[in-house]
Amino acid sequence: MKLPRLLFLLFGLLLISHALYAQDDNLSILKRKLITEIEKVAGNLDGVMGVAIKDLTTGEEISINSQMTFPTGSSIKIPVLIELHKQAAEGKFKLTDQRRIERKDKVSGSGVIQHFSDLASQLSLNDLAVLMIVLSDNTATNMLIDQVGMANVNSTLDQLGLKQIRLRRKMIDQAASARGDENTATPREAMLLMERFYRGEVISKQLSEDVLKILKLRKNSPLPRLLPANVEIANKPGAIEGVACDWGIVFVPNRPYAIAVMTNYNGDGADNAIANVSKLAYDYCVKLARSTKYGARVPLELLQNKPR
Repeated sequence: MKLPRLLFLLFGLLLISHALYAQDDNLSILKRKLITEIEKVAGNLDGVMGVAIKDLTTGEEISINSQMTFPTGSSIKIPVLIELHKQAAEGKFKLTDQRRIERKDKVSGSGVIQHFSDLASQLSLNDLAVLMIVLSDNTATNMLIDQVGMANVNSTLDQLGLKQIRLRRKMIDQAASARGDENTATPREAMLLMERFYRGEVISKQLSEDVLKILKLRKNSPLPRLLPANVEIANKPGAIEGVACDWGIVFVPNRPYAIAVMTNYNGDGADNAIANVSKLAYDYCVKLARSTKYGARVPLELLQNKPR
Protein backbone atom coordinates (compact mmCIF):
# COMPACT_ATOMS: atom_id res chain seq x y z
CA MET A 1 0.00 0.00 0.00
CA LYS A 2 1.39 3.39 -0.98
CA LEU A 3 2.15 5.88 1.78
CA PRO A 4 -0.32 8.60 0.63
CA ARG A 5 -3.15 6.07 0.55
CA LEU A 6 -2.23 4.78 4.01
CA LEU A 7 -2.19 8.33 5.38
CA PHE A 8 -5.58 8.98 3.79
CA LEU A 9 -7.07 5.88 5.49
CA LEU A 10 -5.56 6.81 8.83
CA PHE A 11 -6.96 10.32 8.52
CA GLY A 12 -10.42 8.87 7.76
CA LEU A 13 -10.27 6.62 10.81
CA LEU A 14 -9.25 9.59 12.93
CA LEU A 15 -12.28 11.55 11.76
CA ILE A 16 -14.61 8.62 12.51
CA SER A 17 -13.06 8.15 15.94
CA HIS A 18 -13.42 11.86 16.68
CA ALA A 19 -17.12 11.75 15.73
CA LEU A 20 -17.72 8.75 17.99
CA TYR A 21 -15.93 10.40 20.91
CA ALA A 22 -17.93 13.56 20.30
CA GLN A 23 -21.17 11.59 20.69
CA ASP A 24 -19.77 9.87 23.80
CA ASP A 25 -19.10 13.34 25.19
CA ASN A 26 -22.70 14.37 24.47
CA LEU A 27 -24.06 11.32 26.29
CA SER A 28 -21.66 11.89 29.17
CA ILE A 29 -23.05 15.39 29.62
CA LEU A 30 -26.59 14.02 29.62
CA LYS A 31 -25.67 11.37 32.18
CA ARG A 32 -23.88 13.89 34.41
CA LYS A 33 -26.97 16.09 34.38
CA LEU A 34 -29.09 13.12 35.50
CA ILE A 35 -26.67 12.30 38.33
CA THR A 36 -26.64 15.95 39.42
CA GLU A 37 -30.45 16.05 39.57
CA ILE A 38 -30.61 12.80 41.54
CA GLU A 39 -27.98 14.11 43.95
CA LYS A 40 -30.13 17.21 44.47
CA VAL A 41 -33.07 15.02 45.45
CA ALA A 42 -30.86 12.97 47.77
CA GLY A 43 -29.37 16.14 49.26
CA ASN A 44 -32.79 17.62 50.01
CA LEU A 45 -34.01 14.44 51.72
CA ASP A 46 -34.17 14.58 55.50
CA GLY A 47 -32.19 11.34 55.67
CA VAL A 48 -29.80 9.23 53.60
CA MET A 49 -30.48 7.91 50.10
CA GLY A 50 -28.80 5.26 47.98
CA VAL A 51 -29.59 4.80 44.28
CA ALA A 52 -28.63 2.15 41.72
CA ILE A 53 -29.94 2.28 38.15
CA LYS A 54 -28.95 0.05 35.23
CA ASP A 55 -29.80 0.52 31.57
CA LEU A 56 -30.73 -3.05 30.59
CA THR A 57 -30.01 -2.30 26.92
CA THR A 58 -26.44 -1.02 27.23
CA GLY A 59 -25.43 -2.10 30.75
CA GLU A 60 -24.67 1.48 31.77
CA GLU A 61 -25.00 2.04 35.54
CA ILE A 62 -25.71 5.07 37.68
CA SER A 63 -24.75 4.74 41.33
CA ILE A 64 -25.12 7.05 44.30
CA ASN A 65 -24.27 5.52 47.67
CA SER A 66 -25.14 2.21 46.02
CA GLN A 67 -22.76 0.05 48.10
CA MET A 68 -24.11 1.31 51.43
CA THR A 69 -26.32 -0.96 53.54
CA PHE A 70 -29.93 0.02 54.21
CA PRO A 71 -32.91 -1.70 55.87
CA THR A 72 -35.16 -3.20 53.22
CA GLY A 73 -38.60 -2.79 54.72
CA SER A 74 -41.02 -4.95 52.75
CA SER A 75 -38.82 -5.14 49.66
CA ILE A 76 -37.26 -8.20 51.37
CA LYS A 77 -40.48 -9.98 50.47
CA ILE A 78 -39.11 -10.45 46.95
CA PRO A 79 -36.54 -13.05 48.12
CA VAL A 80 -39.29 -14.80 50.11
CA LEU A 81 -41.34 -14.98 46.90
CA ILE A 82 -38.32 -16.40 45.03
CA GLU A 83 -37.79 -19.11 47.64
CA LEU A 84 -41.47 -20.05 47.61
CA HIS A 85 -41.44 -20.62 43.85
CA LYS A 86 -38.06 -22.37 44.00
CA GLN A 87 -39.23 -24.91 46.56
CA ALA A 88 -42.50 -25.44 44.71
CA ALA A 89 -40.50 -26.15 41.52
CA GLU A 90 -38.44 -28.67 43.52
CA GLY A 91 -41.64 -30.50 44.46
CA LYS A 92 -41.55 -29.72 48.19
CA PHE A 93 -45.14 -28.50 48.00
CA LYS A 94 -47.64 -27.12 45.51
CA LEU A 95 -48.57 -23.46 45.21
CA THR A 96 -52.20 -24.61 45.36
CA ASP A 97 -51.68 -26.13 48.83
CA GLN A 98 -53.97 -24.54 51.40
CA ARG A 99 -53.00 -22.96 54.74
CA ARG A 100 -55.57 -22.21 57.44
CA ILE A 101 -55.53 -18.72 58.96
CA GLU A 102 -54.90 -18.95 62.72
CA ARG A 103 -54.73 -16.31 65.44
CA LYS A 104 -51.09 -17.19 66.24
CA ASP A 105 -50.01 -16.17 62.72
CA LYS A 106 -51.58 -12.72 62.71
CA VAL A 107 -49.47 -9.58 62.99
CA SER A 108 -50.29 -5.91 62.60
CA GLY A 109 -49.16 -3.43 59.98
CA SER A 110 -50.06 -3.69 56.32
CA GLY A 111 -52.38 -6.33 54.92
CA VAL A 112 -55.86 -7.71 55.44
CA ILE A 113 -55.39 -11.23 56.85
CA GLN A 114 -54.99 -9.81 60.36
CA HIS A 115 -58.72 -8.99 60.19
CA PHE A 116 -59.80 -12.53 59.18
CA SER A 117 -61.68 -14.69 61.66
CA ASP A 118 -59.65 -17.32 63.47
CA LEU A 119 -59.69 -20.75 61.76
CA ALA A 120 -62.52 -19.61 59.45
CA SER A 121 -60.50 -19.23 56.24
CA GLN A 122 -57.97 -21.07 54.12
CA LEU A 123 -55.73 -19.56 51.46
CA SER A 124 -53.43 -21.19 48.94
CA LEU A 125 -49.71 -20.52 49.10
CA ASN A 126 -50.06 -18.66 45.80
CA ASP A 127 -52.82 -16.46 47.24
CA LEU A 128 -50.65 -15.70 50.27
CA ALA A 129 -47.85 -14.71 47.87
CA VAL A 130 -50.12 -12.34 45.94
CA LEU A 131 -51.28 -10.71 49.18
CA MET A 132 -47.66 -10.45 50.35
CA ILE A 133 -46.60 -8.54 47.23
CA VAL A 134 -49.65 -6.49 46.24
CA LEU A 135 -50.93 -5.53 49.70
CA SER A 136 -47.61 -6.16 51.47
CA ASP A 137 -49.54 -8.37 53.88
CA ASN A 138 -47.31 -9.03 56.89
CA THR A 139 -49.27 -12.02 58.15
CA ALA A 140 -49.05 -13.67 54.72
CA THR A 141 -45.32 -12.95 54.67
CA ASN A 142 -44.67 -14.52 58.06
CA MET A 143 -46.68 -17.59 57.11
CA LEU A 144 -44.58 -17.96 53.95
CA ILE A 145 -41.32 -17.46 55.86
CA ASP A 146 -42.44 -20.32 58.15
CA GLN A 147 -43.22 -22.36 55.04
CA VAL A 148 -39.88 -21.93 53.26
CA GLY A 149 -37.47 -21.25 56.15
CA MET A 150 -35.45 -18.09 56.71
CA ALA A 151 -32.11 -19.89 56.31
CA ASN A 152 -33.21 -21.24 52.92
CA VAL A 153 -34.04 -17.73 51.69
CA ASN A 154 -30.52 -16.56 52.56
CA SER A 155 -28.94 -19.69 51.09
CA THR A 156 -30.65 -19.04 47.76
CA LEU A 157 -29.48 -15.42 47.85
CA ASP A 158 -25.94 -16.74 48.42
CA GLN A 159 -26.31 -18.99 45.37
CA LEU A 160 -27.35 -15.95 43.35
CA GLY A 161 -24.22 -14.11 44.52
CA LEU A 162 -26.32 -11.58 46.47
CA LYS A 163 -24.74 -11.84 49.91
CA GLN A 164 -25.59 -8.27 50.92
CA ILE A 165 -29.34 -9.00 50.79
CA ARG A 166 -30.24 -10.65 54.10
CA LEU A 167 -33.48 -11.83 55.69
CA ARG A 168 -32.87 -11.79 59.47
CA ARG A 169 -36.32 -11.37 61.01
CA LYS A 170 -40.01 -11.81 60.37
CA MET A 171 -42.33 -8.87 59.82
CA ILE A 172 -43.32 -6.59 62.74
CA ASP A 173 -40.62 -7.92 65.03
CA GLN A 174 -39.32 -4.68 66.51
CA ALA A 175 -37.48 -6.50 69.29
CA ALA A 176 -35.39 -8.31 66.67
CA SER A 177 -34.80 -5.04 64.85
CA ALA A 178 -33.73 -3.33 68.08
CA ARG A 179 -31.09 -5.98 68.78
CA GLY A 180 -29.69 -5.61 65.27
CA ASP A 181 -31.44 -8.46 63.46
CA GLU A 182 -32.55 -6.27 60.59
CA ASN A 183 -33.43 -7.19 57.02
CA THR A 184 -30.87 -5.37 54.89
CA ALA A 185 -29.50 -4.88 51.36
CA THR A 186 -27.42 -2.52 49.28
CA PRO A 187 -29.09 -0.63 46.43
CA ARG A 188 -26.65 -2.15 43.94
CA GLU A 189 -27.43 -5.76 44.88
CA ALA A 190 -31.15 -4.97 44.88
CA MET A 191 -30.74 -3.53 41.38
CA LEU A 192 -28.73 -6.59 40.28
CA LEU A 193 -31.51 -8.86 41.56
CA MET A 194 -34.05 -7.01 39.43
CA GLU A 195 -31.73 -7.21 36.42
CA ARG A 196 -31.50 -10.97 36.84
CA PHE A 197 -35.28 -11.22 36.81
CA TYR A 198 -35.32 -9.32 33.54
CA ARG A 199 -32.73 -11.64 31.99
CA GLY A 200 -34.43 -14.80 33.30
CA GLU A 201 -31.48 -15.67 35.52
CA VAL A 202 -33.16 -16.04 38.92
CA ILE A 203 -32.89 -19.81 39.34
CA SER A 204 -34.45 -20.43 35.91
CA LYS A 205 -36.17 -18.54 33.12
CA GLN A 206 -39.55 -20.00 34.07
CA LEU A 207 -39.16 -19.15 37.76
CA SER A 208 -38.03 -15.63 36.87
CA GLU A 209 -41.12 -15.16 34.69
CA ASP A 210 -43.47 -16.57 37.34
CA VAL A 211 -42.15 -14.20 40.00
CA LEU A 212 -42.15 -11.24 37.60
CA LYS A 213 -45.80 -11.90 36.82
CA ILE A 214 -46.67 -11.25 40.47
CA LEU A 215 -44.29 -8.28 40.81
CA LYS A 216 -45.97 -6.66 37.80
CA LEU A 217 -49.33 -6.50 39.60
CA ARG A 218 -50.03 -2.82 40.21
CA LYS A 219 -49.61 -1.60 43.76
CA ASN A 220 -49.44 1.65 45.68
CA SER A 221 -45.73 2.49 45.59
CA PRO A 222 -43.29 5.35 44.86
CA LEU A 223 -41.58 4.12 41.67
CA PRO A 224 -44.65 4.33 39.39
CA ARG A 225 -46.27 7.31 41.17
CA LEU A 226 -45.11 10.01 38.71
CA LEU A 227 -44.86 7.78 35.63
CA PRO A 228 -47.53 7.41 32.92
CA ALA A 229 -50.21 4.90 33.93
CA ASN A 230 -49.55 2.70 30.90
CA VAL A 231 -45.89 2.07 31.73
CA GLU A 232 -45.32 -1.56 32.70
CA ILE A 233 -43.38 -1.94 35.94
CA ALA A 234 -42.43 -4.87 38.17
CA ASN A 235 -41.59 -3.72 41.68
CA LYS A 236 -41.91 -4.07 45.45
CA PRO A 237 -41.72 -1.11 47.81
CA GLY A 238 -40.86 -1.25 51.48
CA ALA A 239 -41.31 1.05 54.45
CA ILE A 240 -40.76 0.88 58.19
CA GLU A 241 -40.25 3.70 60.69
CA GLY A 242 -37.48 5.92 59.31
CA VAL A 243 -37.02 3.77 56.18
CA ALA A 244 -38.47 3.75 52.67
CA CYS A 245 -37.34 1.96 49.52
CA ASP A 246 -38.52 0.53 46.21
CA TRP A 247 -36.90 -2.03 43.86
CA GLY A 248 -38.13 -2.49 40.33
CA ILE A 249 -37.84 -2.93 36.59
CA VAL A 250 -39.37 -0.23 34.39
CA PHE A 251 -40.17 -1.57 30.93
CA VAL A 252 -39.55 1.51 28.81
CA PRO A 253 -39.89 0.35 25.18
CA ASN A 254 -36.41 0.05 23.66
CA ARG A 255 -34.81 1.14 26.96
CA PRO A 256 -35.87 -0.93 30.00
CA TYR A 257 -33.98 -0.32 33.21
CA ALA A 258 -33.59 -1.77 36.69
CA ILE A 259 -33.74 0.60 39.63
CA ALA A 260 -33.37 0.40 43.39
CA VAL A 261 -33.78 3.42 45.66
CA MET A 262 -33.24 2.94 49.40
CA THR A 263 -33.40 5.46 52.25
CA ASN A 264 -33.02 5.57 56.03
CA TYR A 265 -32.89 8.07 58.92
CA ASN A 266 -35.92 9.66 57.29
CA GLY A 267 -38.28 12.30 58.47
CA ASP A 268 -41.15 12.98 56.07
CA GLY A 269 -41.03 12.96 52.29
CA ALA A 270 -39.01 9.83 51.53
CA ASP A 271 -41.67 8.35 49.23
CA ASN A 272 -41.86 11.62 47.31
CA ALA A 273 -38.08 11.65 46.97
CA ILE A 274 -38.09 8.09 45.60
CA ALA A 275 -40.87 9.05 43.17
CA ASN A 276 -38.83 12.04 41.98
CA VAL A 277 -35.72 9.90 41.38
CA SER A 278 -37.89 7.41 39.50
CA LYS A 279 -39.27 10.18 37.26
CA LEU A 280 -35.75 11.48 36.52
CA ALA A 281 -34.59 7.99 35.54
CA TYR A 282 -37.69 7.43 33.41
CA ASP A 283 -37.35 10.73 31.53
CA TYR A 284 -33.67 9.99 30.87
CA CYS A 285 -34.34 6.51 29.48
CA VAL A 286 -37.31 7.67 27.39
CA LYS A 287 -35.12 10.38 25.89
CA LEU A 288 -32.49 7.80 24.91
CA ALA A 289 -35.14 5.36 23.67
CA ARG A 290 -36.43 7.92 21.16
CA SER A 291 -33.05 9.23 19.97
CA THR A 292 -30.56 8.21 17.32
CA LYS A 293 -26.85 7.98 18.16
CA TYR A 294 -26.62 11.67 17.16
CA GLY A 295 -29.41 12.72 19.51
CA ALA A 296 -32.11 13.30 16.90
CA ARG A 297 -35.59 12.16 17.91
CA VAL A 298 -37.36 9.75 15.54
CA PRO A 299 -40.39 7.41 15.79
CA LEU A 300 -39.74 4.69 18.36
CA GLU A 301 -40.58 1.82 16.01
CA LEU A 302 -37.64 2.79 13.79
CA LEU A 303 -35.26 2.30 16.71
CA GLN A 304 -36.62 -0.87 18.30
CA ASN A 305 -33.85 -3.11 19.65
CA LYS A 306 -31.10 -0.84 18.33
CA PRO A 307 -29.05 0.12 21.41
CA ARG A 308 -26.83 3.16 21.18
